[in-house]
Amino acid sequence: MSVDHAEPRRRSIEVEYWVTDDEGRLTDPGELVAASPGAEREFVEPVLEIKTTPCETATELRAELFDRIGTVLERADELEKKLVPLGTPVAADEIRELPSDRTRIQNTVVGEDFEYVRHCAGTHVHVEQQPGREIDQLNALVALDPALALVNSSPYYRGHPMAAGARSKCYRWLAYDDVPHQGWLWRYVSDRGEWTRRLERRYEEFVTVATDAGVSRRTLESNFDLESAVWTPVQLRSSFSTVEWRSPDTALPSQIVRLANRLADLVGDLEDTDVRIDGRDGRVTSETITLPEFDAVLEYVHAAIRDGLESDAVRSYLERMGFDVDAYEPITHELAGRGRIDPAEARGIRLEYAERLERDVRRAKPMHSD
Repeated sequence: MSVDHAEPRRRSIEVEYWVTDDEGRLTDPGELVAASPGAEREFVEPVLEIKTTPCETATELRAELFDRIGTVLERADELEKKLVPLGTPVAADEIRELPSDRTRIQNTVVGEDFEYVRHCAGTHVHVEQQPGREIDQLNALVALDPALALVNSSPYYRGHPMAAGARSKCYRWLAYDDVPHQGWLWRYVSDRGEWTRRLERRYEEFVTVATDAGVSRRTLESNFDLESAVWTPVQLRSSFSTVEWRSPDTALPSQIVRLANRLADLVGDLEDTDVRIDGRDGRVTSETITLPEFDAVLEYVHAAIRDGLESDAVRSYLERMGFDVDAYEPITHELAGRGRIDPAEARGIRLEYAERLERDVRRAKPMHSD
C-alpha cells in the first residue's frame, strides 16, 4: 500500500499524563485544566488528559499536540507541578476517583477489579472513517493492535514488575477479566450491522448487571449509550465518525505522535488497497494489507503486553505491518530489571521522566517520515 500519495485523512490524539508536585508525589491537576484548549480532567484525581482537534496532516497533528502540551507545561512550571509520561504511577499510591454517577456505575459492573483501571494512563488515537471502507479500517486496526508494544511505558503495578505493558495487562487481563466482552479485543467483523449487533448485546449485558445491582435505568441511560458502555481497545465511533485505537500507553509526545501518524497512514485511506484476512504472518505491501487470522493476532498482542519489543516475533510482525520498529524507544525497557520499586524510588522515576517529557517538547522539530 502506498501512503506517499494517500489522500489526507483527519486524525487526533487524546493522551493522559500523571500529575505530580515537584517532589514526584501524585497530585490534583488543579489550574492545569484551564491552561490550554483540550486539557481536561479524567475520572481519577492525579491525571490530566490533553486532546487535539481533528488534524488534516501529520505535521498539523504534531504541531498542535506539542503546542498544547507545551502550554500546559508552562503553567505547570508556575504551579510547581509536573507531567509524567508513564503508563502506571509505578508505586502503590492510593488513586482517588472523582465522584460521578458514571464511575460509580462502572465500579458496580466491574466490581473490585475496577481498582486496576485507576492505575492506568493511556493514549487514544482517532482516524477519520473512510466511507465504504470503515470495516476494513476497523479490522486493520484490530490486526495492528500489537503496535502497543512500540510505546509501552511502564512494567510496574504497585511497585512490582508485572509485564512490559503493565497498563495493558491491568486493563485487559485483570480489570475486565470477569466481563471480558466489555474490555478485551474483539474479533474482526464482516459488516457494520455485525458491529452494531455486538454493541447492542454488550450494552444489554451491561444494563442487566447494573440494574440487578440497583442502578436505575434512567441514571444508567443518562451516563452510557451503546458506544460508551464498552471499553474494547478498537472501536468504530459513530459519534465522532472515526475508528478509534485505545491501546497505547501514555508516552513521550514524539513517540506518541509518530505512532499516531503512522497508524493514520496505514488505515486512513484504503481507496486502492485490498484488505484481506489470510494465514498467521500478516504483511503490508504497496497494494494489499494482509491481516492475520484473529487467533494469531491475539498471540502477537499477548507477546506485546508480556514482552514488548523484547519479543522477536512482535518486532518481526510490526516490521511486516509497516512500522519502523527501530524508530521507537519504549520507556518500559529502560525501567525493566530494577526489581521492586519503593515509594521514594517511584517519586524519583516520575521526576526523571517528567524531565524527559519537558526535553522532548523543548526540542520538538518538524516531523520526519516514519
